[in-house]
Amino acid sequence: MTDVLAVIREMSSSFTPSEAKIAKYILENPTVVTELSINELANACDTSEASIIRFCRTIGLKGFQELKIKIAVSLAKQTRKLDGGITSEDDVMAVIQKIANFNKQAIDSTIAVLNAEELTKAAEALANANKIDFYGVAASGVVAYDAMLKFSRINIPCTAYQDTHLQLTSAVNLKKGDVAFGISYSGATKEIVEAIQTAKEAGATTISLTKYGQSPLAKAADINLFVSSEEAMFRAGAMASRIAQLTVIDILFILVAQKKYNDVVRYLENTSEVLSMRKINN
Repeated sequence: MTDVLAVIREMSSSFTPSEAKIAKYILENPTVVTELSINELANACDTSEASIIRFCRTIGLKGFQELKIKIAVSLAKQTRKLDGGITSEDDVMAVIQKIANFNKQAIDSTIAVLNAEELTKAAEALANANKIDFYGVAASGVVAYDAMLKFSRINIPCTAYQDTHLQLTSAVNLKKGDVAFGISYSGATKEIVEAIQTAKEAGATTISLTKYGQSPLAKAADINLFVSSEEAMFRAGAMASRIAQLTVIDILFILVAQKKYNDVVRYLENTSEVLSMRKINN
């Protein structure tokens, strides 16, 4: 965990009421918290010291001192904050800059919450898969399709399903040695959760790609990969979360390519050659 503030922000929807009060105070006053005692923070949040300790454990820390240290580290690495969202008054250059900043922030925050061990497990499963199903709907369906394009180029049999009936139809016929990869930023898309559960029951290894924190999809999958991106109306959030998801897919593709390097080079050369033949020469 390299950015505890990002972790707290992403887990906010899953906190208990007491934890939510603590999280809100920390996110609004991170610098102040680094100077407080546990008793002072408890008083500021109108809660107890025991609740502070439980909160620390909920976010994966041993105790209050580690929380303060992690907050200080996050503050030290924190980049310039965005000046609000996009408004109807923004000119073209302002929109360009804000979109770029949102996307950069989404990638930086995602790198902060990615777990190297889970990434390694996912890459191993994908590299050895007999077949891969990528499941996603709406914007996440675009990410699923992008993943299929990448892994198809290195000769790994895979399909991207955006139709929910086809997701279930394929999932139920998977078996041991296959991989089902569910993509949903919220982690609560009912159809994706059902497809992953079905694939798991059929014997396939299951992978999820969701926002950081506990979610139905994360609970259903064997391997969990997380992204971090604030989604908000008219703040380019949906676009930023897609960029974060695509970044994780790129990382996985390279990790798998490393494991199958000799074969991958040949496959990429073959696909590049055949595609180049389709280009129109001036």
